[in-house]
Amino acid sequence: MTATLVAAGVLAAWVTISPFIDLSAGPARLAGVGVVAGAPGGADPAGPGTPAPTPSPTRLPAPEASTWREVADPSGLADAAAGVLPGVVPPSLGRDFVVAAGNEPAPGAGTVRTVRVEAEVGLPIDVAVFARFVMDTLNDPRGWGADGSVTFARTDGEAEIRVLLASPASIDAMCAPLLTNGKWSCGRYGHAALNAVRWVEGAPAFIEAGGDLTTYRHYLVNHEVGHLLGAQHTGCPAPGALAPIMQQQSLGLNGCVPSGWPNP
Repeated sequence: MTATLVAAGVLAAWVTISPFIDLSAGPARLAGVGVVAGAPGGADPAGPGTPAPTPSPTRLPAPEASTWREVADPSGLADAAAGVLPGVVPPSLGRDFVVAAGNEPAPGAGTVRTVRVEAEVGLPIDVAVFARFVMDTLNDPRGWGADGSVTFARTDGEAEIRVLLASPASIDAMCAPLLTNGKWSCGRYGHAALNAVRWVEGAPAFIEAGGDLTTYRHYLVNHEVGHLLGAQHTGCPAPGALAPIMQQQSLGLNGCVPSGWPNP
């Protein structure tokens, strides 16, 4: 199985044991490091005497991830708050995960749902900062617990909900048979599996509709955890309205205003 490490915010070391194991087991301890189970997808020339063809317009390459981030977050403050470090997300990694160390009690009223926050080893992510962003999002007054029905506690042990940040190939494997195509995220099988490219870059449709990276990251956490709480997809209710959290805002806003909250 692939091993997952509990570490204090730095993707520093990992242990590989074998691929895939049952995720229901609680954490084991190995040499002072907490190890838990890893994730369970030319042109023809002109003839003689004929005029040369009009050349086709040159297609410019898409901007690199770092360029997009500079446009979407010129100050770098949004990345710093979300645990994004300099670097590029690899398309595929080994499905070893580091767990944000420590425990945080649930701050609100309602049913307590336990959450474990993890990031795949090799991503440009500070896992401790990422975990703080995730928990601040889930326990925000505009979040799922706004009506007092639910509150979230973080643990580095066994948890009801795993919030995982992973490379595109790992997300595809964890979300199958749902087709995420190396681009999207999912909430199923007890984990909110967040595509690290989306976390780092945002989604073009969301940003083009007037959203920003921080709001998109709130949306990504709340949307995928929403699936684990039983919420289903919905559409834009009316042009100019705030988008519902369960609208697939990564794909398009359809006239709605980008939103990252279940209860804005």
